[in-house]
Amino acid sequence: KKKTVSFSSMPNDRKINSTAACISLMLEGCELKKVRSNSRMYSRFFVLDADMRSVRWEPSKKDSEKAKIEIKSVKEVRVGKKTPVLRSNGLSDQFPDECAFSIIYGDNYESLDLVASSADVVSAWVMGLRYLVSYGKHSPEAPGTGHPSLRTSWISSVFDLADLEKSGRIPVSRAVQLIKALNPGMKTSTIELKFKELQKASERPGTEVACDLFVEAYCELCTRPEIFFLLVQFSSNKEYLGVKDLLMFLEVEQGMEGVTEEKCLEIVSKYEPSKEGREKGYLAIDGFTRYLLSADCSIFDPQHRKVCQDMAQPLSHYYISSAHSACLLEDNFWGRSDITGYISALGLGCRSIELVLWDGPEGEPVVYTSPSAASCVPFRAVVGLIDQHAFTASAYPLILCLVVRCSAPQQRLAAQCLRKTLGEKLYLEPPNPVASYLPSPEELKGRILIKGKKLPPTCEDSEGEVSDEEEGWELARRLGQEDREAPEGGSLRRVRLSRELSELVSLCQAVPFQDFESSRRGQRYWEMCSFSEVEAGRFANECPAELVSYNKRFLSRVYPSPMRIDASNMNPQDFWKCGCQMVAMNYQTPGLMMDLNAGWFRQNGACGYVLRPAIMREEVSYFSANAKDSLPGVPAQLLHLKVISGQNLPKPKGSGAKGEVVEPYVCAEIHGIPADCAEHRTKTALQSGDNPIFDESLEFQINLPELAVLRFVVLDDDYIGDEFIAQYTIPFECLQPGYRHVPLQSLAGEPLPHATLFVHVAITDRRGGGKGHRRGLAGRRGRRVREYTSTKATGIKAIDEVFRTATQPLREATDLRENVQNALVSFKELCGLTPAANMKQCILTVSTWLLHSDSAPSVTLNLAEQYPPMEAQGPIPDLLRKVLTAYETMIQTSRTLIESADAVYGKLIQAQQAGMDFHKELHRIETKEGLRGRKLQKALESFAWNITVLKGQADLLKHAKAEALDNLWQIHNAGQSCGIGRNGSASPEPSRLPAP
Repeated sequence: KKKTVSFSSMPNDRKINSTAACISLMLEGCELKKVRSNSRMYSRFFVLDADMRSVRWEPSKKDSEKAKIEIKSVKEVRVGKKTPVLRSNGLSDQFPDECAFSIIYGDNYESLDLVASSADVVSAWVMGLRYLVSYGKHSPEAPGTGHPSLRTSWISSVFDLADLEKSGRIPVSRAVQLIKALNPGMKTSTIELKFKELQKASERPGTEVACDLFVEAYCELCTRPEIFFLLVQFSSNKEYLGVKDLLMFLEVEQGMEGVTEEKCLEIVSKYEPSKEGREKGYLAIDGFTRYLLSADCSIFDPQHRKVCQDMAQPLSHYYISSAHSACLLEDNFWGRSDITGYISALGLGCRSIELVLWDGPEGEPVVYTSPSAASCVPFRAVVGLIDQHAFTASAYPLILCLVVRCSAPQQRLAAQCLRKTLGEKLYLEPPNPVASYLPSPEELKGRILIKGKKLPPTCEDSEGEVSDEEEGWELARRLGQEDREAPEGGSLRRVRLSRELSELVSLCQAVPFQDFESSRRGQRYWEMCSFSEVEAGRFANECPAELVSYNKRFLSRVYPSPMRIDASNMNPQDFWKCGCQMVAMNYQTPGLMMDLNAGWFRQNGACGYVLRPAIMREEVSYFSANAKDSLPGVPAQLLHLKVISGQNLPKPKGSGAKGEVVEPYVCAEIHGIPADCAEHRTKTALQSGDNPIFDESLEFQINLPELAVLRFVVLDDDYIGDEFIAQYTIPFECLQPGYRHVPLQSLAGEPLPHATLFVHVAITDRRGGGKGHRRGLAGRRGRRVREYTSTKATGIKAIDEVFRTATQPLREATDLRENVQNALVSFKELCGLTPAANMKQCILTVSTWLLHSDSAPSVTLNLAEQYPPMEAQGPIPDLLRKVLTAYETMIQTSRTLIESADAVYGKLIQAQQAGMDFHKELHRIETKEGLRGRKLQKALESFAWNITVLKGQADLLKHAKAEALDNLWQIHNAGQSCGIGRNGSASPEPSRLPAP
């Protein structure tokens, strides 16, 4: 009977939870599509022989002895489109990557390329074949027979502890609670159903279960096939990971550096549940699952859990977590003011809070943003709360944005309250007139800055008139407190300001914005402007470069449009991309925009300050916020994301009418500059229960990684009322590579207990100058025209001559990098790996081929040399010869890069510095050359472009050299650990490799 297998947890479906189950499926056989080199596909029935020594297929024109592959001749089993035949253009779009696999066999390294009906079938065949390749010679009997495994012994011991009466049986209710305790998050109903099923199948109904039935139920319920498959890939014995296996997994797959055997033993002792496993240093499937689910294996890089950025830059160089109407728990005009909103915002690391001061009924100022007079909060109470909670989540400066709507006498009371309550925390020192930039967050630690209006130096009275801000007047109109008509002719309103309140303002003096040219010429660094969402949006669209340039020196605050009467949020990315530091958010309103804000500010120890990208801070740099492609001098990257499975997904909140089953799918969204914004979704997991398998690969190109945010959203495809299940938002820079669990959160950002997504993350440099794309061996590389980044003419002869000297070094830098990139991709593809693989994986793959053959050709790595050659003794098969040729090309291009990089880097930096020498004289030269208007603008843009390109390309070259040296270190390290290296001493540190 032809049969397929499913990893679904539906009760009637078959579930693969051991190597024995995989081999059982292979012995029964199933239909697979065989792919020929002419790109044609043929359906054939594949089966494993009863003696488990060969895989056969039928029908076939060959006689039965030829339509088979002997297990002992198998060199490697590859998952995905990893051979030239499967990667060929004619086939690549006909089936998903996860449904393909290849068997590399025979002395000539031929490939049998197959396509299955689902990823589950692929997993079963690959797992079974890999087991047989490792153990076929030694144990032709079915695996799982003989003495009990490490896991079975442990589960039995758990049962024995629960068998209080020592009768060999325990009540079903106790068995259910036991499994639930071992697997938090699993539904009681799911466990009860499994016991009923097994009792019925074994004809042993009743209220008690025996040990064997308990072990069977546990294994079926608690084995996650995708993790078991992963364990089999790295395990030496296919049942558990030894210390060396675990070390290999952590280094090669998880990208961890400096892993020791001691560290691996720590992991085993912490996560392995069985006593025998802990004593022997073995991590079986349950311990491995626990480790992958733990905080030690989080997708969020632990380095970013604490402050990890340079905090000594000027304040204007940071994004600052900012709240608008923070005290509200509901919406702007029908909400209620609640003092706990301030505690919540400060607890989340918010560093800028807005306070609108109104005349209070008791002669003291109040804060309220709702039209109900009964819902106001005394200003004194708010300040006391701020004093108490200002620095509980972050030690860095807090900015209080005062919008004054109260009379001068009540302003005086407000000023006295601030001085008395906040005391030494208040920053009152006058700005340094000699400085050009604001102090740093580090210098202002523990201080509270007041942002507000200041009386002009000419005013000597106790109060005076200042221009008013638009913010807050929408509420005044609704409150019926606006007794003044707006001035005619569009001029600003005037309000009275007391000297006491004016004197509290130092580094954040609010001034009205006129235009960018006026600001460039006359604005002082301690003066800042507030923009309405509409006004800032217009600047971001019409003159983004000028807004970016303005924000290098000055703080800017963007507040929501008064039309947002429901307290909805604007998209902060629209303004972050232009460098606006303070985008005021309605913290009380959950949703996408608040997810982006909360996720973004998590990346620097949640301290409320995030350093802006270098390209937006440097005095001279070209950055177009609305760029639709890669940026000059910024290395674009590719994010390879595989969404594997989901665990314990809840039902959507508003779907009370639905049954228990959800049909989830996952959307992965990139938010950043327009060139990066993208969204991909997985297929829907139908009838999947709480633990769906997605097994889908997604790819994103990221042009400005420092500004990109990745958001996972889980939605229900079969919803009634509400489709939202869960979300998680993480800055791109915080992603950890490898197999990771994503801790899902509710719409309000609260953790959902035990709800996760299991994913694999890999990040690679984008090749070339065009769009990131997948390229098979059939992609004719030679015909692609290489794109070179070049300088632009400014129209000023002396400056253009300087930049012209960099033309050749720019070409050389591109050639050096691209030659290595192309050679690396060719080598990885021939090894059957993706571009995301690292060098260690490549060397280990080649060594695996050589070790899985009795008549293996002799290939060694000569580790005595700085650039280790891969040498073959005697004749070698064609595929292996191609691999050796590709390796040699990769080594030679790397050597050229390493030995030439410093000289080319020097020329680029020299040209950049020579260009920068003109910078201070630029305005004088412009006047002399008679440049004005559009020509002047073009000259300034071209100058900034050239400086950015030269520095950026120099940095890219420096980075490429460091990567090439690291690859040499990985070759040395892998050569020693896998046994094909010779003449090697102790593995060198990457930094110790000889530098040219």
